[in-house]
Amino acid sequence: MKRQTLIAVGIAVVLGLIAVYLANTYLISADRQAQLQGVTPVAVAAVPLEYGSELTREKVRIVNYPNAGIPPGSFHSLNEILPPGQKRVVLTAIQPNEAILAPKISMPGQGASIAALLPEGMRATAVRINDVSGVAGFVQPNDAVDVLITRTIAGRDDQVSDVLLQNVRVLAIGQDSKGADGKPQLAKTATLLVDQVGAQKLALGQQVGTLSLVLRKPGEQDNPVVETVSLNDLRYNLYGGVRYPPQAAVGSYGGGVAGAVSGAMQRSADQIASAHRTARSPASKSAKSRPSGTNIQVYRGTKSDSYTVGSR
Repeated sequence: MKRQTLIAVGIAVVLGLIAVYLANTYLISADRQAQLQGVTPVAVAAVPLEYGSELTREKVRIVNYPNAGIPPGSFHSLNEILPPGQKRVVLTAIQPNEAILAPKISMPGQGASIAALLPEGMRATAVRINDVSGVAGFVQPNDAVDVLITRTIAGRDDQVSDVLLQNVRVLAIGQDSKGADGKPQLAKTATLLVDQVGAQKLALGQQVGTLSLVLRKPGEQDNPVVETVSLNDLRYNLYGGVRYPPQAAVGSYGGGVAGAVSGAMQRSADQIASAHRTARSPASKSAKSRPSGTNIQVYRGTKSDSYTVGSR
């Protein structure tokens, strides 16, 4: 074959491979686009579903979801979500037309359980409360609270109060884990969501002291610095306490830290002035003891004599 023929055949082969590659890429992209634009059946709630309610076929309906927006853990048929002969119950409230996801319902054949709601590595621990330590019943399920402990330290007669845990979620008050009506309720126990170390702290804290719940604003950040409060702190801060130096009598020279500093500086100035008066006092007494009149110095050679003229 001639050289020109071989070159032409080679170019034709290369162009053919490029054409095949581009066609294949286009077909794959078109197929993916069709899949994304397609729909998939997904099981959603037909009616409002509350915690603990049994899931039945009448409460579920199938709707088409875009393939690009299918939520993880969804079900695609009634037989998949409700196997024949096995029941499921709702663990988290689900609104109508909301996709029913696996974490929101129990396993087939199992009942409602708080244990199924626990995140990985977390524990549910109950603590004793009353109308005071439970904030008069205003603590509701899903609220965030701080846990305080009041106890007596070994070797001391007075009691102290510490922040034991911060930003703890309340799972249940008494045996109510819904809190649907939002009304205050008095109970003897509160179930809290904590990690394993937090559960140990709560168990020990109930044995050595008294625990109290303190409501906090949702979403508020934890306080990085907490203080131990003792009997010496049971006063209004304007009158001082352990937070100020002992020599700074807060309140005598104005409120706050600025008043404390001003008071300390004023007392230091008074002490300096008093020391100066004490240092001058012998001189003043010596001056009073001298006779009144005019002193005259008379020099005779290298000898000097002093005489007082006009003394009384």
